[in-house]
Amino acid sequence: MKNDVYNTELAKLREIFKDVDPSKAQLVEGLIEDAAFLKAENAELREKLAQTGMVEIHPTNPKLQRTVEAARQYLKNVNSYAVVIKTLNGVLSKNMLDPDDGMEEFE
Repeated sequence: MKNDVYNTELAKLREIFKDVDPSKAQLVEGLIEDAAFLKAENAELREKLAQTGMVEIHPTNPKLQRTVEAARQYLKNVNSYAVVIKTLNGVLSKNMLDPDDGMEEFE
């Protein structure tokens, strides 16, 4: 499953970036791969967390609780994924502004 999620996300992001300036696309290729990796990792963690929950509760004292390590990692991955996607989106936005933005006639 993890490989399927990775490959699907990688293909999706590469499709989104297919029209980006080749030098910019080359620059962000590592980020695209990282985004796909984080998406795949979180898909697997989410499956496990669906079974275990994000918090362990002591069986005899419900006031004693602790966060499951997988939940901590999931949240770290979500934050990292969000930063990577935001960065990639910034590259896309700049790419859309660069070519033929019509500003040449004012220069």
